[in-house]
Order: sequence, then structure tokens, then C-alpha cells
Amino acid sequence: MTTYDRRDLGLLLLRLGTGGVLAAHGAQKLFGWFGGHGLEGTGQFMESVGYAPGKASATAAGLAEAGGGTLLALGLATPAAGAAAAGAMAGASAVHTPNGFFNAEGGFEYAATLGLAATGLAVAGPGRLSLDHAIGHVFDRGWMVPTALAATAALTAVVVGARNRRVRDGKKEEAEGFDEQEALFGEE
Repeated sequence: MTTYDRRDLGLLLLRLGTGGVLAAHGAQKLFGWFGGHGLEGTGQFMESVGYAPGKASATAAGLAEAGGGTLLALGLATPAAGAAAAGAMAGASAVHTPNGFFNAEGGFEYAATLGLAATGLAVAGPGRLSLDHAIGHVFDRGWMVPTALAATAALTAVVVGARNRRVRDGKKEEAEGFDEQEALFGEE
């Protein structure tokens, strides 16, 4: 008979809470559930904040959140699930960083908290109250943790870097357009 300790219960609660929130957040993007805007609306938003193409970006973020969150809640493929969710939250943090830290001001607090919780679960593992444990940790091997986190970090750096360049170039073009208008119309 297997006995469970408070660490197992704590990891289960953390997985269910973090995974559930991430899964719901992803479902907003993918399906428009829970007051979300679905792929079309989310794609338009993603495009407006520099993630292009917007619909593909919305799909990738929605799958990372919904899929990663569901897998975290189940405790299945925990390293990959945590890494995927953390990558999506790093992308969200990039959008919110200019607003500072606190969520009340539109900052990155919420996305960072979810991303850190997902990363922590990827590193700590799911505990014994999980599907990973039930199937002998086939998808939760020690080598999978650094591999999943490194691959996700590299991909996230490329995607967020491209987004940041698009945003920077857009601001530069906007400033140049303003300078041209000022030169044409002058001050009156």
C-alpha cells in the first residue's frame, strides 16, 4: 500500500491550482470560453502587441497554456508541461513588463507568478498523486527537466526577441512619421 505525505498533497494542490488556471486561460484563447475572445480575437490582440502572425501566435500560446495546464493538473509529462506553460507566461510577461510589476497597473506579476509556479513544478516533479507516478515516470525522467526547460527557454528567447524587435521598429516608424508630419505642417 502506498502512503502519501504532505509533500505529495502540496504538489497535488499546486498542480491543480496552477494547471487549472493555465488551462482556463488557454481555453479563453483557443475556444473563447470563460469570457475569452477565441483564436480570431486573441490573434488580433497578439498581432497588435507584436506577436506575428497573430492567429498562429494565439494558437501556440493557447496550446501551451491549455495543454501545459491540463498536463500539470494531471501530473503527466510534468517537465514538458511546466516548461511549455512557463514559456507562454514569459511571452505574456514581455507584453506586460512596460507597465511595471503589479497586476493592478497592468504589470507582469500574474504572468510571472504562473510561470514560476509552472517552472517549479517542472523541477520538483508531480509527486506520487500523479499520472506520472502511476505510469512509472515514463514522461518524467531527470534528464527531461533541463532538456525541456532549455529548449523552451531558447524558443521563447527567439519568439520574444522577434516580438520586441517588431515593437521597437513600430515605435521607430511611428516617431519618424510624426517627425515627417511636423516638418510638413510646422508649428502654428
